[in-house]
Amino acid sequence: MIIEPIHFNLKDGRSAVLRNPAPEDAEGVLRMFLTMLGETDFLLAYPEEKEKLTVEAEAEILDKSNQSPDSLLLICEVEGVIAGDCDIRFNSRMKTGHRAGIGIGILKEYWNQGIGTAMFEAMISAAEKREGLLQLELEFIEGNARGRALYEKMGFRIVAMKPDAVKLKDGSLRNEYTMIRKM
Repeated sequence: MIIEPIHFNLKDGRSAVLRNPAPEDAEGVLRMFLTMLGETDFLLAYPEEKEKLTVEAEAEILDKSNQSPDSLLLICEVEGVIAGDCDIRFNSRMKTGHRAGIGIGILKEYWNQGIGTAMFEAMISAAEKREGLLQLELEFIEGNARGRALYEKMGFRIVAMKPDAVKLKDGSLRNEYTMIRKM
């Protein structure tokens, strides 16, 4: 799904844009993704699990998402740097077509700048245009207080918990929470 770029200013005054990624963004998106995975335990993979991803494969993923009517992938670009991404995946089956899943990731250097709020506003706006959509869903890992605060600010509420769903390298286990925002 393609949308018009959304321009906004970060809290520190820098200009940013949310836009669909182009094939030439694949290298920057891949670099951002691998960096993010190493910056936090609140994503579901470690960088070494994704090191075999290629720029070519990433370009195919970006193109497929842009061409699909059932997904919206946006990147946030700040002064030529891809600072984060978000996506919404609409279900197309009859029994689950009223639901959509959301994912978000932002490089640590760009936390607390308003990017997450802008991303959610864009995804919610896209969701509101989807006929028959009744709820947005996301998951977060125990301990992600910053993420949880953003999700609650955007109208999401915890509806379920999977105990010990995530095992970190140090062997510790974390619960995973499901949140839903009714449309």
